[in-house]
Amino acid sequence: MKYNFDRVINRKNTCSIKYEPSWRGKPDDVLPLWVADMDFPAPPCVQEALIRRAKHGIFGYSEPDAEYFDVMRKWFDVRFNWAIQRDWLTITPGVVNALYIAVRALTEPGDGIVIQQPVYYPFESSIRQTGRQLLVNELIYSEECGEKRGLFRYTIDFNDFEEKIKQAKLFIMCNPHNPVGRVWNLDELTRMGEICLRYGVNVIADEIHEDFIFPGHRHLVFAALNQEFADITVTCTSPSKTFNLAGLMNANIFISNKELRGKFKEEYVRCGLSQPGIMGLSACKAAYQDGAQWLDQLIDYLTKNMLLLKTYLSCNIPKIKLIEPEGTYLAWLDCNELGLSAQKLDETVTQKGKLWLSAGYSFGKGGNGFQRMNAACPRSVLQNALERLKSVDWEKARHESTTSL
Repeated sequence: MKYNFDRVINRKNTCSIKYEPSWRGKPDDVLPLWVADMDFPAPPCVQEALIRRAKHGIFGYSEPDAEYFDVMRKWFDVRFNWAIQRDWLTITPGVVNALYIAVRALTEPGDGIVIQQPVYYPFESSIRQTGRQLLVNELIYSEECGEKRGLFRYTIDFNDFEEKIKQAKLFIMCNPHNPVGRVWNLDELTRMGEICLRYGVNVIADEIHEDFIFPGHRHLVFAALNQEFADITVTCTSPSKTFNLAGLMNANIFISNKELRGKFKEEYVRCGLSQPGIMGLSACKAAYQDGAQWLDQLIDYLTKNMLLLKTYLSCNIPKIKLIEPEGTYLAWLDCNELGLSAQKLDETVTQKGKLWLSAGYSFGKGGNGFQRMNAACPRSVLQNALERLKSVDWEKARHESTTSL
């Protein structure tokens, strides 16, 4: 079956935070490519499962059945060679929710927690809002050497990582990394894991983007690398990014270590959580059971979107560079050559480009001069966004920024 990802669907007046700019103080005429949900409908198998459940008409308290776990076990086995067990699973309303639960369960106020900025901003919020100590291992941004000269990517400062881990009780890993698009390789994951083991530090592995891996790369589940890593890890997964189901509030958290799992579940209960929602369960099961072909075609479509983005910028706005993603559908754009302050850049993109992107500085100071663009949209929408960027008089904006200092 061939799926149509070119169809543009009107999401206005559907309670979508993405398409209600006035809710976030943005102009009504901006094109929104900011928050990480896709502009594609969920796979037909998911829609059909939800319709069947809706027609049943009773939506009482629910728990996952055996089939729910079985289809998930097959998905992770086939795609990631990861053999999960049913008792490892806790279902939460979302990965961010699970992140806060794990932080409170595995640390005490004042404990140090390491994150790798620029990174998804709820990581920092989960630390600050729970009274923990933020420890930043800033990623290294640099140009490749040799044949790959001209390409920029992010790597890990392992000396600094070890120094920060020495002061920490917990490390929150993002893989694939949002927003810089890295898919950490075996050597990188092993080195991080061994350092955490050396200093008795547990790991929250946010792997929510694991299904979005571009050709030439492979996602490795951190907890699947060896038993020692599994024993220190809370693995956060969800169908929400993969199949565009964020509004159904369903995440699957796997913890093989019985002690860590017990602490997580105790905090889960203290949060007043109990049974998951039936619609989220239905959608998740259908997606993992019958959504593979849809996802494979989607990744091919997104690969072409990223190629369009790279080519267009190179030919038309060379001072904006795409940091080529290895995973995720999020494009990390380096705008530093435009010569604008972080705030002026965001203001210009919004007011002059009529685009609503995610400001790079919201991901940490390493994000200054960057913008994050959600490329999971019909190609005509992406083309529109690029033309809006091209229409901006960037030299005038730079001049205004300079003279206002």
